[in-house]
Amino acid sequence: MTVGVAVAGRELGVDGVSVAYDRGVVLRDVSVVVNPGEILAVTGPSGAGKTTLLAAMAALVRPVAGAVRLGSTPLRDRDQAVKLNVVIVPQDNGLAPILTASENIQVALVACGVKPSEARRRTAEALERVGLADQAHQLVEELSGGQQQRTALARGLALRGDVLLADEVTSELDATNRQRVLDLLRGEAQRGAAVVFATHDPEAAAACDAELHLTDGTAVKR
Repeated sequence: MTVGVAVAGRELGVDGVSVAYDRGVVLRDVSVVVNPGEILAVTGPSGAGKTTLLAAMAALVRPVAGAVRLGSTPLRDRDQAVKLNVVIVPQDNGLAPILTASENIQVALVACGVKPSEARRRTAEALERVGLADQAHQLVEELSGGQQQRTALARGLALRGDVLLADEVTSELDATNRQRVLDLLRGEAQRGAAVVFATHDPEAAAACDAELHLTDGTAVKR
């Protein structure tokens, strides 16, 4: 399955990927290409393999068969994926609860080599974009579930990935903030990122350029 028409940059390719854990095979021979400038929705019921597919795309798990690549470069591990600017916003948000919203973002940016002054600027801009400027100095543990989701997305936006993987980032949001997030994902695609968005929400999926539906770890074209 190929999404749309390629533009400048490198596509994210998943070539016949299978992933297995101790409980058995979770993904079976999944293939998809996401080009820069496009958004792919990954849909399916709980347990279908959506989170595992995004983890494989981020090189957080290693396939037992097939490969994930950025352009012609195979992704071997997460360190390499980070260097290639593959950003993931995980379903569990991955935030440190004892840090503020702002600190969570700045720490990630500085760890990626961004100068502190630039990290502060990008952090403020990203929190403004997700509607959380007033919560910048609140501890994450004091934020609602939806605010934590938006903070995690703000971190992903601030990192400015060539690939942005977003796992269920609208699940706890009201209609207004859900649309805000979809607009932000579209903005990332327009910037030139290849965007993959795992979601249970059919309306959110309909706003994407294409859909990859998973059933029991197998891709079903739609």
